[in-house]
Amino acid sequence: MRVAAVDPAKITGAKLELFLPWQSGPDKTVWPVFEPLVSRDHHRFTTLPELPLKNVCFPPVNPAYELDNLTSDHLIGRRLLLDELLPYVNLDTIQEHLANGLIHIEAGLTDEGACRRCGNHDSAQMSTFPCFRCKKTCAYCRACLMMGRVSGCSILVSGKWNQSGFNGTQHPLVWSGTLSNGQTQASRFLSEKIGMLQHQTSCECLLWAVCGAGKTEMLFNGIEKALNTGLRVLVATPRTDVVKELEPRFREAFPKTEISACYGGAERKRGDSPLVISTTHQQLRYYRAFDVVIVDEVDAFPYSHDPKLTYAVNQAARQQHLLVYLTATPDRKMQERASFGKLPAIIVPRRYHRFPLPVPSFCWTFRWKKKSIDGKVPRRIIVWLERMHETKKQVFLFVPTVRLLKSILPEIQKQFPQTEGVYSEDPDRMDKVARFRSGNVRFLLTTTILERGVTVKGVQVAVFGADDSRFTESALVQIAGRAGRSPDEPDGEVCFFHDGITRAMARAKKQIETMNMREESGE
Repeated sequence: MRVAAVDPAKITGAKLELFLPWQSGPDKTVWPVFEPLVSRDHHRFTTLPELPLKNVCFPPVNPAYELDNLTSDHLIGRRLLLDELLPYVNLDTIQEHLANGLIHIEAGLTDEGACRRCGNHDSAQMSTFPCFRCKKTCAYCRACLMMGRVSGCSILVSGKWNQSGFNGTQHPLVWSGTLSNGQTQASRFLSEKIGMLQHQTSCECLLWAVCGAGKTEMLFNGIEKALNTGLRVLVATPRTDVVKELEPRFREAFPKTEISACYGGAERKRGDSPLVISTTHQQLRYYRAFDVVIVDEVDAFPYSHDPKLTYAVNQAARQQHLLVYLTATPDRKMQERASFGKLPAIIVPRRYHRFPLPVPSFCWTFRWKKKSIDGKVPRRIIVWLERMHETKKQVFLFVPTVRLLKSILPEIQKQFPQTEGVYSEDPDRMDKVARFRSGNVRFLLTTTILERGVTVKGVQVAVFGADDSRFTESALVQIAGRAGRSPDEPDGEVCFFHDGITRAMARAKKQIETMNMREESGE
């Protein structure tokens, strides 16, 4: 590898070139001769070259070059800022990998000013700052700022070597549970789609299963098939809590498989594991890494409301991939695509224990908003809670806002001391949920943060202010799905307290009734 001599006296930290004029390789392919990214004496100043990176033809991979393990840990299937790599991989190593075709680099922003990491091209989500590195007023993307700043002089680094290499490794599935007929059909559907992957460039499908149908168990056989044919699998979910819940279940099912769990605050986020369980936000750091991408709760916030997360998941998938949408509440557009045959889909309308879904009842609470401002709880809700208390039932009481929760919590705690309240910013949230699971808390007031992914045996469910606009159709279906999940107590009670029935409430009830009326084939 050529190393150009750099005169430190001439370095300003703003205009360091990455490579020299073009040269021809043995196969007549033209690529640049790469030079050091920075001077050794000025390692803090790393900037892009004058030449446009979009026209660069990088060297082919040198099969004789020995891959650095530390570099592979961080870059297999990932695209990171150079600044993120430097604490772990020195510039000399990055330079060598770059010269041997194992690393590609890109400008953080396109010539049109769009962010290459998150796809943001909205000028309202862009800003500028006086850049210490390039000595200019530099543009940067605010949409993905929480993952590290991507600016006009940022360098994105991605690994370009073979990311599979799992064909020689066996990944036995040791889960010994029994699938219902509906689960079995869904499992076969997924396995068939994975088997077809090698014959098509890319495809997508929908696995629509009601709350409590056992969606995770439906995935096991398909994931086993993918792993044992050398495919990399991603299970992406919008929320950290769900990642933490899924990780031990997958580790138990695949004890000989290396599994990475990626979420904000995780101790180690490996990029080279054959099976990755991750929040959708973390996919902003992956690039062309996965053959099978399973998006759990595709309709959930923030994934359903944030275009950059959809972009991130698509960027994490390889060119030839299978994208699986997994949800109990697909949106209207997805339902229409499935009904017209534009999106291959399978529906599992019953829970694994074969009992019907609890249908919510509507209970009118006059002017609940005005009463709650003063911390008062409508009498009908108190009466309902008293009945639950007498029957020794645990209760999820969902409220639309944190403000409302804090307002009514003291009043409920006066009458029912074993009551707690949780919301997203509550520092004791995990502890309170754990005590609720163990039965030490009888009533748990919560915002919609617990509408998904939480299973408590025998819990009853109520929604205070179900007519609030924050309770969408999908949210109400998910909330109702917290009840009756156990085969020992499948007839949980669900009550929507309201001051006027909304369209979302009516549609949620109709969707649950429709699923109950569906005849599951073979059962």
